[in-house]
Amino acid sequence: MPTISVIIPTYNSEKTIKQTIESVLNQTFTDFELIIVNDDSQDRTLDIISQFQDPRIKVFSYPHAGGNVSRNRGLKVSVGEFISFLDADDIWTPNKLQLQLQALQENEEAKVAYSWTDYIDEKGNFLLSGTHITANGDVYEQLLVTNFLENGSNPLIRREAVITLGGFDESLSAAQDWDMWLRLAHRFHFVAVPSVQILYRISGNSQSSNLARQEKSCLLVLERAYQAKPFLDKHIRRKSLAQLYKYLTCKALQHPLNRQKGCAAAIFLFKYIINESSRSKYINLWLKLLFKIAVIITLPATWSTALLTNLKTRAKKTAIDYKPI
Repeated sequence: MPTISVIIPTYNSEKTIKQTIESVLNQTFTDFELIIVNDDSQDRTLDIISQFQDPRIKVFSYPHAGGNVSRNRGLKVSVGEFISFLDADDIWTPNKLQLQLQALQENEEAKVAYSWTDYIDEKGNFLLSGTHITANGDVYEQLLVTNFLENGSNPLIRREAVITLGGFDESLSAAQDWDMWLRLAHRFHFVAVPSVQILYRISGNSQSSNLARQEKSCLLVLERAYQAKPFLDKHIRRKSLAQLYKYLTCKALQHPLNRQKGCAAAIFLFKYIINESSRSKYINLWLKLLFKIAVIITLPATWSTALLTNLKTRAKKTAIDYKPI
């Protein structure tokens, strides 16, 4: 019986699935099964998977049902003592499983080990660093304010903890991973591996309509979390809402830029401001965001993209020119 079950849900992932699978097979810890749940892919995903002859790979195909259902399907057929989920476009560094397993073995109270995330583009080039937060033990309130696990490809979890919670909530259309991490944090301790081990791929295919869906799901996740801790400090509640709308504002301002996303960003920024209690600390940030929103709303998409890219390049050059020797 393998120690770890790695579960990859996949749907039309022909562009990235090869690199994702290779990042698992290249792990320094080798006692794992790799369960790939094919969610009725219509492209070459299965053909690419079939090129791998590693006996640890097990492929299960089902009618299309979405990521949450696929993760739960993978969980049902898994046998490992520890579980880790990996999205079909993300990548792990080679020592990810080894260091997370070591952290759990050295901290018996902890049921979840997590690492740091950095972001890459569609070609695998570095984009930006993640939050790189290190929190151990009872992390519920901190996770409520900031989803420092950042994605669904991060933690290694003791099997009994995931089974106890009944897997992922299949009714959520977004924020499924944050919901799961919060439910785990409500009952179990976490342990951090302070190292970048997840490379999360940002795609340009996300639609602005998804922002409204994501807002709705995140608010539902937060409401459930508040109900789970009815005596939660009101400051924590407001801070969690402020951080949510800060995240949504920044997400709306990601490429590709268009007027619809700019309008969505304006609404999210307003909600961010009214929920932020320490307003004087963030005036400069808000002015920068407001300027970017104004440019996106008033100019054609190609012009706003070119202008903001040029300003960003100049800002980086200025920072380098004035960097102390």
